[in-house]
Amino acid sequence: MAFGINREELNQWKAAVQRGEIAFLTHYWIDPRFPGITTVTKVGCSDLPRLRRWCEQNGLPAQYIHNRRPFPHFDLLGPKQPEILRREGMWEQLERFRML
Repeated sequence: MAFGINREELNQWKAAVQRGEIAFLTHYWIDPRFPGITTVTKVGCSDLPRLRRWCEQNGLPAQYIHNRRPFPHFDLLGPKQPEILRREGMWEQLERFRML
């Protein structure tokens, strides 16, 4: 279950993904498979080779990319999430979702 974002943010993320950009969308999230994890960042890009390279450059396993057209994405969570968001300069998402 996702919450903490609005339709405009979702539509902006979708548009960026469809343009082939690396796009970030963080939201609150509850999934019993991941106890203690309360947020996830969807890192999306319709250019799959570019998304795979991004994963590899960040030490993430590209085989976990969700190839869901038209919005392929990697679910970034756990300790790597704030680390990568900092490196990418996603300060608004870090502050808003209390990851600083």
